[in-house]
Amino acid sequence: MKRVFDFCFALVLFVILIPVFIIISFLVWLKLGSPVLFRQTRPGIHGIPFVLYKFRSMTEEKDAQGQFLPDEQRFSRFSRLLRQSSLDELPELFNVIKGDMSLVGPRPLLMKYLDLYSPEQARRHEVTPGITGWAQVNGRNLLSWEDRFKLDVWYVDNKNIWLDIKILLRTVLQVYKQEGVNQKDHVTVQEFTGNQDNGGQI
Repeated sequence: MKRVFDFCFALVLFVILIPVFIIISFLVWLKLGSPVLFRQTRPGIHGIPFVLYKFRSMTEEKDAQGQFLPDEQRFSRFSRLLRQSSLDELPELFNVIKGDMSLVGPRPLLMKYLDLYSPEQARRHEVTPGITGWAQVNGRNLLSWEDRFKLDVWYVDNKNIWLDIKILLRTVLQVYKQEGVNQKDHVTVQEFTGNQDNGGQI
């Protein structure tokens, strides 16, 4: 039932939002350059890799040595608008239609984190990752990694269609209020290292 709900809802939403996709694609191309989409391999259910799609939110400016400039220098006011409004996440609807992701589930992080989880934290991969999740509507980026993973595992143990609907409704409200996002002077969230947090983009 969850997969049917995900597929139908994501497909209808994708069709309705086609004009929005076109507008955002043009603005990203105009303000940040090409390619318009950001692609990255992330772990899906049981840690199986898939390619996640998002609208890119940084330029590809490099220094004289060919290295990318610091995130803060590649992050514009338009970039911040995309992130804070979560509009950069819209292409993930295609991942939901494909079956790589669900509308609701633990957020897929980076492949390099797979070996850093404790056995309990790794249970977040027992379900399909989501565009939004229980952790996202209970603090989002303001939570510590430990608290986020506890909420992810709680969702694994308590998931049902009514909880998904509740999370989706709370997500809409949260995005509207822009609650739980990083402060204006922060481009990235803390990177998970297993034992301690260092600055880095996920």
